[in-house]
Amino acid sequence: MTDRIAFLKDYQWERKHHALRRALPADMPAPYRDASLSHAMRTALRMKTALEHETPFLFPNEIIAFTRTLPNLPLIFEEAEWNEIKKNHFIHEMGNISNLSPDYEKILKYGLLYFRNQLTESDYHQAMKISIDAVLALTARYEKLARESGDEALANALARVPANGAKTFREALQALRIVHFSLWCEGDYHNTLGRFDQYMLPYLQHDLAAGIETEESAFELLEAFFLSCNRDGDLYPGMQQGDNGQSMVLGGVTRDGKDGFNLLSRMCLKASEELRLIDPKINLRVGKDTPLDIFELGTRLTRLGLGFPQYENDDVAIPALVELGYDPEDARDYAMAACWEFIIPKNAMEIPNIGALPIANSVDGVIRKHLLACKDMESLKEEIKKDFKARVDETLAERKNLYAIPSPFLSLFFDGCLENEKDISLGNKYNNWGLHGTGVAAAADMLAAVDQLVYQGDLDPQVLLSAMEADFEGYDELHDQLKYHCPKMGNDDDRADQYAVWLLDAFAKTVEGRKNERGGIIRAGTGSAMYYIFHANELGATADGREKGVPLPANYAPSLNIRLNGPLSLIKSFTKPDLGKVINGGPLTIEFSDSVFTQDESITKVAQLVQLFIRRGGHQLQLNTVNRERLLDAQKHPENYRNLIVRVWGWSGYFVELDKCYQDHIIRRAELVL
Repeated sequence: MTDRIAFLKDYQWERKHHALRRALPADMPAPYRDASLSHAMRTALRMKTALEHETPFLFPNEIIAFTRTLPNLPLIFEEAEWNEIKKNHFIHEMGNISNLSPDYEKILKYGLLYFRNQLTESDYHQAMKISIDAVLALTARYEKLARESGDEALANALARVPANGAKTFREALQALRIVHFSLWCEGDYHNTLGRFDQYMLPYLQHDLAAGIETEESAFELLEAFFLSCNRDGDLYPGMQQGDNGQSMVLGGVTRDGKDGFNLLSRMCLKASEELRLIDPKINLRVGKDTPLDIFELGTRLTRLGLGFPQYENDDVAIPALVELGYDPEDARDYAMAACWEFIIPKNAMEIPNIGALPIANSVDGVIRKHLLACKDMESLKEEIKKDFKARVDETLAERKNLYAIPSPFLSLFFDGCLENEKDISLGNKYNNWGLHGTGVAAAADMLAAVDQLVYQGDLDPQVLLSAMEADFEGYDELHDQLKYHCPKMGNDDDRADQYAVWLLDAFAKTVEGRKNERGGIIRAGTGSAMYYIFHANELGATADGREKGVPLPANYAPSLNIRLNGPLSLIKSFTKPDLGKVINGGPLTIEFSDSVFTQDESITKVAQLVQLFIRRGGHQLQLNTVNRERLLDAQKHPENYRNLIVRVWGWSGYFVELDKCYQDHIIRRAELVL
């Protein structure tokens, strides 16, 4: 780390730039509230207003400019108008576009004027024009400030980009920062950075070949860009601080099937290791032929407790996406949404988190309702399939007449939107939806317990139901048997694992052939997002011995507070299902004790474990390194742990900034040792 980067990091960490933040004046004119205007025009005018009120600010010794000073974006609708829209439409989350991956390669290559010159006088094109002009006007104000400050290098970069195509690595990074910044100011959120090392590599190679940059000077620029991702992430919408969607994909095969891991991929991993910040969140695409040293590079970040990289398996993901109907070139080019969902850059308007199937809740409900009538496991499984179908039917029935607030600036960077004057909110080449699947392991454990004790044993099913209803009070012996002496998923025990295989297969078959209102398919997944808290709150005590109030596991992970044999057995259990069938995404999440990394060979051991997961057909994996005593102390003395980073569900955040329910969940997760 150079002295310049160290200074910028310290300055930013002390949040000195927060002093520049100002809310929009309450009495400010609001042309974007004019109900006679198209919604796209109103979005553009709101963006123009927001950028006009930004205060250009340069850090001392600035390298990559643009710092957000306006913390709040006003709504383009009056409350009554928005309520009327919600009466007749399904609104996903906040109503804005999220979790898409724009065509950054095209943006950087051609610049905003390239798009502006294609615009006509139509209303929609004028909304695009207003948006572009607003971004360029703010850039001009930053350029003026840079010249007044005597920083000709920065000023010259801003004079060129993003108006024109980038020529150098610095210009490309600066252009990306401005465009990414502007997307948030349009109202879009969870804007991912996509396949950064693929579209940025040509600029790095050009500069190195031309002698414009050395690897060392280019690395300083890269770290400066990474720092910029952490300046105003606290202003981006999300469930918690850190849940801001700034994910970055490295490696993996290219669109033509070649190995895409390159020099810039390595530099990004090194920059994350050196800076130790939560953004950007790294996703590392790998496969069975990925060399061990790349897994070791990723493991070096795991050792620091950053909670990333998250690993994606090309050998599983690409064929599975093709099987679902994606063109092979698009499937090879997949990126990640804010957390883990597989998304396609440039031509997809997909909603990979439109809902969830509460697998654990479904199984629990069927056990409570049908256990007395079902005389064998097969009849119980038939009831579960019926319940899956009913729940999916209900979910999809609720998601009709989708409305999303138009995003004319974002639409510039998706295939066909400018040419066809069709906003990205209305759809694109791919319009698929994804459903999470929560509590798979807990559900498998419930079925394994019922099978062993009721159908293969002599436990009266009414006694089990009564024990569950009593939260096991007065049923200590049965509770102990259910919790500690029945098979559990995660211990390489087929008696439990077979039910995970069956449950995920049943989920996939439930959505197979379904179409949404835009002609897209429904993708099943193994993720949980925040549902692992919500769905657990709806459960009483369950047949696996779980007490009422105990959370479900996050994502695709073993139940909390069970006895695990170790990471090898865990990986074997969780790679038995055909995970290509549930390729909406959802990683196996493993918590390691930080004591794992006290040994010299620990990096290689953990890397080999990740490699094993990939070679056994795992789809996604995320690792967290934790210390339970440190986490407990951080709850008591948060002022001493500002920089303590943890993996939450699909993103990393600062532990002391999380709500207590998420803190407690992380503390309760099992710490594994090798």
